[in-house]
Amino acid sequence: MFSMNRRQFLVALSAPAWPASETRANPVKPPNIVVMVADDLGGGDMGAYGHPRIKTPCMDALAKESIRFTRAFLTTSSCSPSRASVLTGMYPHSTGAGELHLPVPAWNTLFTTPLRERGYWTAAAGKWHLGDAVRSQFDRIVGSGPSGAESWLKVIEERPRDRPFFLWLAAVDPHRPYAEGAIPVPHGPEDAVVPPFLPDTPSVRKDLALYYDEVARFDGNVGKVISALREAGVLENTVVIVFSDNGRPFPRCKTTLYDSGIATPLLVRLPGRRHGGAVSKALVSLVDLASTVTDLAGAAPLPATQGRSFSKVLDNPAREHRKYIFAEHNWHDYTARERAVRSTRFLYIRNDYPDLPRTPPADAVRSPTFRAMQQLYGEGALPAEQAGPFVRPAPREELYEVENDPYNLHNLAGHKEYLDVLNRLRATLDTWQRDTKDKAPAKQRPDGFDRVTGERLAPS
Repeated sequence: MFSMNRRQFLVALSAPAWPASETRANPVKPPNIVVMVADDLGGGDMGAYGHPRIKTPCMDALAKESIRFTRAFLTTSSCSPSRASVLTGMYPHSTGAGELHLPVPAWNTLFTTPLRERGYWTAAAGKWHLGDAVRSQFDRIVGSGPSGAESWLKVIEERPRDRPFFLWLAAVDPHRPYAEGAIPVPHGPEDAVVPPFLPDTPSVRKDLALYYDEVARFDGNVGKVISALREAGVLENTVVIVFSDNGRPFPRCKTTLYDSGIATPLLVRLPGRRHGGAVSKALVSLVDLASTVTDLAGAAPLPATQGRSFSKVLDNPAREHRKYIFAEHNWHDYTARERAVRSTRFLYIRNDYPDLPRTPPADAVRSPTFRAMQQLYGEGALPAEQAGPFVRPAPREELYEVENDPYNLHNLAGHKEYLDVLNRLRATLDTWQRDTKDKAPAKQRPDGFDRVTGERLAPS
């Protein structure tokens, strides 16, 4: 079917729904769509993205049949707000579920709704984390076990055979806590690639190795889904999409607006392996995925969306898409409010609560990595590029030239030669906040956990 061009394909998809009412002699069946979401997988943490030691053979093989995006970013580095943003095509603060664990209000329309109107059977399997009000916008929802993937193959088997299907397969891996035994042949401390914002100690290396194990378990489950689709004879009419909901659960990653928090791997395998192995440098936000999926399905657009389809990039991976992406950090275990705008060259972050330290999420505070950092900081032995989670006041503004500073370590906000860039990004962020009605809450939500121990606080 992919000998036709995209316009012909979408015209065919816009024909009346079927199966019983379809009267054309040779109807074109819309593609199945399978989305697999990792929980806390860092943007570069697979072999296909250049990691030299992590074991991700299934995703690496998938990348060779997919378009691999190298500048894909999330709207937030926080689990449930990120997933809500993807499914609604709205920024977290616009969904009414912009803080961790808030249920998605019923007035939101998930992109599964126009898919169902198009005739799709829709199912979610694994981690839900979206509340009860929008459950009715899926035909089937199945929970899961420790990895989040135990029920993935079940919904593939349950799918109707006479309708296209959409599957939202949501993992728990590689979310904390970690334990040995996640995979038969584990990673060792020697496999760890320690970024410069973390100390290179034995405990940090072991912590990273256990994280890699859960990444590898997620990878294996991705491979099982691809195999199941192939064995069922439906893979070649299925769009397969893989991404993560936020950065790895380590200090200066998850919940931050640095690239280590909001960058995500993004693989899109098109039917027929079209553009397989291509690399797209287009700047893409995951708020755009909802419009892209409805576009691919030939479904009606969402009634309200703040994203825009990148289906033209799927036609031509060399195309550009966005000039800027936007991201936000709201309450996630701790009080916080930050906003960011990023271009291909610069990242600007504004912190509305600079009096508070940039404490990582509570599970990361309880981790061996943060314990090592606390000890070194107390001894005065933690370098400045690793001490950010302890600094108060935190910077009100940050500016990074990401091409030359991929780890976002050198704040240029106070450099006169970057004043024009700073002013332009300030204005761009102001415009986005105004256009999306992003207003600070009248009252701060208090911390839910102790910032030193990571233990839950009693309600005040």
